[in-house]
Amino acid sequence: MGYDWQWSVFLKPAVDGSGNYAQYILSGLYLTVLTAVLALVVATVLGTLIGIGRTLPNKCIAGMARVYVEVFRNIPLLVQLFLWYFVLPELLPAKLGSWLKTMPEGSFVTAFLGLGYYSAARIAEQMRAGIRALPNGQTRASLALGMTLAQTYRYVLIPRVYIAMVPTLTTEVLALMKNSSVALTIGLAELTSQARSMQEYTFHVFEAFAAATFLYFALNVVVVQISRWIERKTNILVR
Repeated sequence: MGYDWQWSVFLKPAVDGSGNYAQYILSGLYLTVLTAVLALVVATVLGTLIGIGRTLPNKCIAGMARVYVEVFRNIPLLVQLFLWYFVLPELLPAKLGSWLKTMPEGSFVTAFLGLGYYSAARIAEQMRAGIRALPNGQTRASLALGMTLAQTYRYVLIPRVYIAMVPTLTTEVLALMKNSSVALTIGLAELTSQARSMQEYTFHVFEAFAAATFLYFALNVVVVQISRWIERKTNILVR
């Protein structure tokens, strides 16, 4: 007996009273995008600082940056989210731990911070590789002109590295969009979680996950197109 497709299921009222199931799925898409965007901000800022730290002549700073990269890059994301969400509150003082457990939107905050810390290690390595790939003459020339090392990084090295990193940052954004689905394990009602809940309530598993698949694909296509536009603009600036 074949499967009974019923696309009209998206027009039926959702069990939580938030509207129909189309709105139910779109609310998950909104959380997916918001989580990924905030995680990208955390990952870019932290990854940039750690990547710079890995290229500094100070061995202590470079060593600490390397430890961060090795730890966060080699522990699976799912394990990291579990550690942040379930283990960390138990290790803190009782009052602080209780506050974390009862914090509104705790799963959301844990998700974007956890994703950000995880992706920061990857962006740090991209930043380190980009800085190392630049000709040493640029650094020497900047210092010879009277710039400090901090000014050399800020005005000369980092802008050029960011332009070169646009394709790899696009990959990171796409990975963040997809990795956000792991957050359903800590209770975040993102896109995959909403699709899963919908199929449990309606028993229309194929419709629910077909919608989620289409939305993930459409979202990633938009990200790629934006990235290509940025690449064209930055190429004009470089020329």
